[in-house]
Amino acid sequence: MFSIEHEFDATVVTLVDEGSSPLQEDIVINAFEDCITLEQWDPRTNAINKLTLSLSQARDLEAALDLPEGVYQLRKAPDGD
Repeated sequence: MFSIEHEFDATVVTLVDEGSSPLQEDIVINAFEDCITLEQWDPRTNAINKLTLSLSQARDLEAALDLPEGVYQLRKAPDGD
C-alpha cells in the first residue's frame, strides 16, 4: 500500500509494507525540485535513516529496475530524434 501527498515544496510518497511478517518500517519518499530523499525509521538505533538521491541518480535507478545485469550510462537522445 502507498499514499501520495502534494505539499508546498515536495511530493511525498509513503510506502507501507503489507503481507506476512516480518514487516519493514514505512519508507517516506520526498520528491523535491532538485533531489529525492528516502527516509525509514530504524527501531534498532531509534533514529531515521535518510538517503538523498540527485535527480540523475533517480533516473538511473528507474532505468536499472528494468535492465539485466551489467554496467550502463544513460545519455540524452540527440535533438530531432
